[in-house]
Amino acid sequence: MEEVSGTMMGAEASVSDAEYLGRRAVEKVRPTKGYRLPELDAHLRSARTRNEARILHEAPQAGIRTPCVYDLDMDRCSIVLEKVEGTVVKNHLRDHPDRASEVCVKIGNAVARLHSAGICHGDLTTSNMILTSDGEICLIDMSMGKTRAELEDIGIDLRLLERAFSSAHVDLPDAFEDLMTEYYANVGNPKAVAKKLEDIRNRGRYT
Repeated sequence: MEEVSGTMMGAEASVSDAEYLGRRAVEKVRPTKGYRLPELDAHLRSARTRNEARILHEAPQAGIRTPCVYDLDMDRCSIVLEKVEGTVVKNHLRDHPDRASEVCVKIGNAVARLHSAGICHGDLTTSNMILTSDGEICLIDMSMGKTRAELEDIGIDLRLLERAFSSAHVDLPDAFEDLMTEYYANVGNPKAVAKKLEDIRNRGRYT
């Protein structure tokens, strides 16, 4: 995301600081895209906003830490969310490599619970995780996720995370292995997930 006058501008949404009933919050707005047909634009903005709100509602029921949804405005395609206090995991791993194993075990456990609940993130990278002030992993920016994820979706989630580690955390060669060891110990049907992840890796090698 690019920061413009205190607002973080992403490809499909802007995120800015807000307040809700005296609480610190952030507001995520999907603005109109002039290059799309108006009917298509309205449908995409509405569907993605509704999908993100649904995931943020269902994930905590599976024990996943996500920002609380304070308000939803479908006319503006906006969501007001809890402002989660903590550090982006990508930055934490860079600044505290000595704690990488501990943090990656927490990530593996959180992602296993997410996938076991039939939810995929859709953009699973360490940039979309916050290590909270009380030591939890909070997953953010879940607008590309699904609540009825199939094995393929789960495999793609893991491949995205694996590639994030191979590019952003090359100086932590054991970190992803620690993460996946914890993941497989807690996810349902680990053998099927491992096979699907390997299938997806192989597709990338030969295409």
